[in-house]
Amino acid sequence: MNPAGWGAIAVAAGLALTAVLVLAPGHARIPKARRRPVAGPEEGRLADAAATATMLVGKAMQRRQGSLTVRLDLAGLRLRPQEFVFLAIVASVVLAAVGLLLGGPVLLVLFALLGPLLALLWLRARTSRRRKRFADQLDDTLQLLASGLRAGHSLMQALAGVAREAEDPTASELGRIVNETRVGRPLAFALEEAAVRMRNEDFHWVTQAIAINREIGGNLADVLDGVGKTIRDRNEIRRHVAALSAEGRLSGVILVALPFVVTGFLLLANPSYLAPFVQSLVGLVALVVALILLVIGIVWMAAVVKVKF
Repeated sequence: MNPAGWGAIAVAAGLALTAVLVLAPGHARIPKARRRPVAGPEEGRLADAAATATMLVGKAMQRRQGSLTVRLDLAGLRLRPQEFVFLAIVASVVLAAVGLLLGGPVLLVLFALLGPLLALLWLRARTSRRRKRFADQLDDTLQLLASGLRAGHSLMQALAGVAREAEDPTASELGRIVNETRVGRPLAFALEEAAVRMRNEDFHWVTQAIAINREIGGNLADVLDGVGKTIRDRNEIRRHVAALSAEGRLSGVILVALPFVVTGFLLLANPSYLAPFVQSLVGLVALVVALILLVIGIVWMAAVVKVKF
């Protein structure tokens, strides 16, 4: 090809490249507002009001948060004390409104007092249920701990492994023990405090067995197996006793709930039937006496059907 042909090809290629650069669409320019990361939905006024109210409650009870914090921790609730108190206040307001609609000012006061009482009862029931789950899981916990020791792990490594593998509340309690020992607290003290916190006599035995083994030596896995066998036997007897006393406990629950169910039904079906109890002094005295006798009966029946083992 002669030089003129090569020149023509070079000119054509240059024109084509120029056309591509000029006519090709450029990169889209995104506005700065659209380049920002997507923000979550803004909180509404109700959320702001709730946060402000919670902060005010926290300031009001600043010196009394210690015991409530311990109770919330025992119940396994990830709530601050002021948040729990604020929720109890909201429940009291709602119950007070229901009482005002159903029976006037007297029921308003009674229902408003039920809010904190029900909150404390729920907190206590949740704590008791958490302790019971810890006791039920203790047998499996000891088996996992003994298996970890036989696998060659140290006691702290075995505890950390069980804390990762177990379910709550065992996982959180053992994790707390591991964290406390990592910051310098003696293991025996951390285990003993966990036994007191869970009110578990079986775990107290485990604590003593570990403390004695750390002093005199020996095969800790075999010791834990022996303690685990004793705990399994005790749990078997405890479940047998619970099965035998189930009828009495169910009867107690029914008898305690019956007055409230009948009263609620009458308030909905025929409110005027109970009106004399809140419209006269004799009726109010009768209500107070009935509540006192009801409380005495609840305590009495709870003591009768509860078998300490």
